[in-house]
Amino acid sequence: MSNIAEYMRDVGQRARAASAAIARAGTAEKNRALLATAEAIDAGREELMRANAEDLQRGSEKGLAAPLMDRLELTPKRIDGMIEGLRQVAALDDPVGEVSGLKYRPTGIQVGRMRVPLGVIGIIYESRPNVTCEAASLCLKSGNAAILRGGSEALHSNQAIAGCIGEGLAEAGLDSHVIQVLDRPDREAVGCMITMPEYVDVIVPRGGKGLIERISRESRVPVIKHLDGNCHLYVDDRADLAKSVTVAVNAKTQRYGTCCTLESLLVARPVAGEFLPRVARVLGESGVELRGCEETRGIVAEAVPATEEDWLAEYLAPILSIRVVDGLDEAIVHINRYGSRHTDSIMTEDHNRAQRFLREVDSSSVMVNASTRFADGFEYGLGAEVGISTDKLHARGPVGLEGLTSQKFVVLGDGHIRQ
Repeated sequence: MSNIAEYMRDVGQRARAASAAIARAGTAEKNRALLATAEAIDAGREELMRANAEDLQRGSEKGLAAPLMDRLELTPKRIDGMIEGLRQVAALDDPVGEVSGLKYRPTGIQVGRMRVPLGVIGIIYESRPNVTCEAASLCLKSGNAAILRGGSEALHSNQAIAGCIGEGLAEAGLDSHVIQVLDRPDREAVGCMITMPEYVDVIVPRGGKGLIERISRESRVPVIKHLDGNCHLYVDDRADLAKSVTVAVNAKTQRYGTCCTLESLLVARPVAGEFLPRVARVLGESGVELRGCEETRGIVAEAVPATEEDWLAEYLAPILSIRVVDGLDEAIVHINRYGSRHTDSIMTEDHNRAQRFLREVDSSSVMVNASTRFADGFEYGLGAEVGISTDKLHARGPVGLEGLTSQKFVVLGDGHIRQ
């Protein structure tokens, strides 16, 4: 057995033991650990920034792409977000032990369902060190143990955050192995984690498409995932065009490197001649390259020809594909054909069309008159998220507390026997 395999087996054994302990912990203990972690992060800002600066320096020397460097950076605002996320999760209702749907059966027994932790959750992610804090907080509050494996590019940042989490667990008197952040970036560690069903109950991969495809292909443990985020905005011919310009620009330019960034813009033909020049002018000022269909290029001279691959692309860059469509029906067909089932939005003032879009677009988040950038656990009031699932089982969309629990049937009787 290699050193890494032995290391991961020990991590798995500790996580399995800790999962039993955290499942028994009360809400007050879990909240105390979350709030103490928030205080430790606030007090440790300088150390976090120093560790992150070291990671950024190494990333620059390795020539990491701009979107990865953006995800890697811990700005003061992002540290504030980590702290606020911890406090939000502490304020959320604890789902563990919640019994729902309790009903009497004709036999006299009562049957319902109770929410329970999943057990041990392995989370594999790249670049973003704030994921360490988000994932830890949600796993802790939902009564799960977690094994967190960040990318090698964020090793120092993740270890600094892990120290703060350790302080929070100690303050609440909880097992220090409830949250384990791997200190070894070896690829072999990932291979071990995803093939340890005796220790790990669920894998959540967060990162590039290549990473997630590999995890999905090789894992012997159930996976909660999304492969990519090809998100659409459809501007209907009954849309408020001023609002539509604002929303389209925000969805594309607020941050380029996220899975809920706008990648494809669809515009109804009756308003294309008026809308496209307006939005193209603003996007051009932000340096966004436009790739359009033939009709789009007839309206926007600076647009370059779009290919079939563009309709499928997750750019994570200042590039936007644009297509003129007949109307709502063609927009829905296009999204369901080329989209990644992540997040899609419609701009319209027509209630019936909005309702059709909500019903018929098969994505994990579907929006009306709103930027796709809202597809985020923090914005949805989940406090944070461990990832976004585009699968239909067992969780869909941003995965928060409920997504990290399961349900079991509970039956209450008083000496009842089956006849």
